[in-house]
Amino acid sequence: MTVEESNRRMLRARDAMDRAYAQPLDVPALARIAHVSPTHFTRTFRATFGETPHRYLQRRRVERAMFLLRETDRSVTDICFAVGFGSLGTFSRTFRGIVGRSPRQYRRESVPADVPTCFTMAWTRPSGG
Repeated sequence: MTVEESNRRMLRARDAMDRAYAQPLDVPALARIAHVSPTHFTRTFRATFGETPHRYLQRRRVERAMFLLRETDRSVTDICFAVGFGSLGTFSRTFRGIVGRSPRQYRRESVPADVPTCFTMAWTRPSGG
């Protein structure tokens, strides 16, 4: 398989993660999308994107949670489950690890701004922690 074909397969799987981030996704299912073995998928995804599939998915979910915390009055628990986490404890620990603050603290300190969403997303994107 060429590097170009490998990259295309990894992008296909990452796009699926972006679309279905709130769904239960596991490495075997993502590997099937990329048409490779689970072990090869994890190794190649990390080499291509610089992080594991699991970490990418967690970061994507936290990015969406950040938006919902800023822009809605939904409860932290509701947001936790809406973005695909299975427990509030895991959500809070992961959120704090990526953002550096608890979801509640993030909400208190965030003020919705009247700027285009693309700027807000770029400015508030977690660094990866």
